[in-house]
Amino acid sequence: MSDQQQASFKSFQESSQEDWQIIGKAFKGFAGELPTRVIKHLRLLEGDCGGFPVDRLEHCLQTATRAWEAGEDEEYVVVALLHDIGDTLGTYDHGEIAAAILKPFVSEANHWLLRHHQIFQGYDYFHHLGGDRNMRDKYRDSPYYEYTRHFCEVYDGKAFDPDYESRPLAFFIPMVERVMARPRKTIFNGIKDA
Repeated sequence: MSDQQQASFKSFQESSQEDWQIIGKAFKGFAGELPTRVIKHLRLLEGDCGGFPVDRLEHCLQTATRAWEAGEDEEYVVVALLHDIGDTLGTYDHGEIAAAILKPFVSEANHWLLRHHQIFQGYDYFHHLGGDRNMRDKYRDSPYYEYTRHFCEVYDGKAFDPDYESRPLAFFIPMVERVMARPRKTIFNGIKDA
């Protein structure tokens, strides 16, 4: 058992301001460790090829390296690095997982890209599986359509090269830490000390 102070309520309805001050103090430390937990989860992709020419971690590193080398901003590079982090738990819709993790820290455009990149990437392979490669077309009116198409075509779709020399994960960790240092939009914005 931890020596950390704990709230005393048995239901939210019984909670007090003092309880929430205790929780808030603990939350700050926990939230501050989010980048470390995200990187630890990203490392779960190492060694998992799923039939692809490179493992899922290498694919993420290649995607991020390509974005970085092209001069994309730091937030975009972090999005590129973490775009497939949901593969282990969101097997059927991994983009939603990445989008949920990064939503408080990224622009609306990057959040939309994360949520929809799997559908856009399908343009290159859905037809090989008997699916509709043009599924992305239902989003043609989105202001982020071309933004997401570009990501998939230029970075994500080309990041399966076993001979490509990507930057190591350690190169990107400071970027992840900076991007995730302070959330821009959460349900807690506007709440004192949140």
